[in-house]
Parts: sequence; C-alpha cells; structure tokens
Amino acid sequence: MANQHKEKLRGVRGVDDQLWKDFETATARKSTDRSAELRRYIEWYVGRPDTDFPERPELAAAPPTDVDQLTEDR
Repeated sequence: MANQHKEKLRGVRGVDDQLWKDFETATARKSTDRSAELRRYIEWYVGRPDTDFPERPELAAAPPTDVDQLTEDR
C-alpha cells in the first residue's frame, strides 16, 4: 500500500494532549521529533550499545509560580 509505513505504528497511552504538545515543542527546539527522541530513550533504557541518555533541550522561561510571586511581593 502506498500510505503504509515501513515500521509498525506504536501507541503511547496516558499522555495528555498538553504534555504531547509540550514534548513536540521541546523536540523541535532540538531540531528533532518525538519519535526520534522516544526511540533514543528506549534504546538507552534497554542498554543498547553506544547509546546515551537523551539530553533535555533548553527550557523556555517558565511563568512564575505562586511561591515565586509570594517571594517578590515581600
């Protein structure tokens, strides 16, 4: 079939929409994609040779938490 991928499709359960979107944004910052990063993690996790734990991209500045706001108000 023309639209069939050569690899079998794998599903990931228990990942909410916002987490999946945040993961896509983070992988894009590293010029990669979710599948590549998940594959790298799985290869590292099972101990495949010549694999390293995937590095986290630079995180965007997070909005202040309630604790941060309380500290600034003092």
